[in-house]
Amino acid sequence: MRDIGINDENTVTHKLMIALRQLHKAQWQQSTEGNKPSEMTLMLSIGRHMRFKNEGPKVSEVSRYLGLTPPTVTQLINSLEAKGLVERQAEPTDRRVVRVLLTEQGKAVTRRAKAHMDTTLQKLVEYLGEEESNQLADLLQKVHTFVKENPPPDLDRLQLNGDEKLD
Repeated sequence: MRDIGINDENTVTHKLMIALRQLHKAQWQQSTEGNKPSEMTLMLSIGRHMRFKNEGPKVSEVSRYLGLTPPTVTQLINSLEAKGLVERQAEPTDRRVVRVLLTEQGKAVTRRAKAHMDTTLQKLVEYLGEEESNQLADLLQKVHTFVKENPPPDLDRLQLNGDEKLD
């Protein structure tokens, strides 16, 4: 049996690595109306929360949902607030609780970004066809499950020769 290394250009692992790298670099989430992809992701998340719960989310809720640290979410909110796209609002019953809401301008930007995303994904479905689009969606769900169940190793604990450090 032949030993197949990660650098072998004919391996499935190499092909997957190249495909994932190309997909990552494809710029699916380009800057929208001067907003970074991370800002748009945050605004879409806030908008979704507002539609389903009729109130803005708390920073901690956004942080959990997006898998970002609260300080990172706070920085994004500060940036969007400076642009007039979101606002903080203290909850009337408990002033310690602050919710984040889209402003009218933020709602408009979010609607346009969502419409653009829907159009792009519809074009992808037309390009791949419905059957392959469903297969792709199923495979991406499987990839997501795999990644969740197989977190990367703690690289700080690994030695270059592969032996773990002894504590």
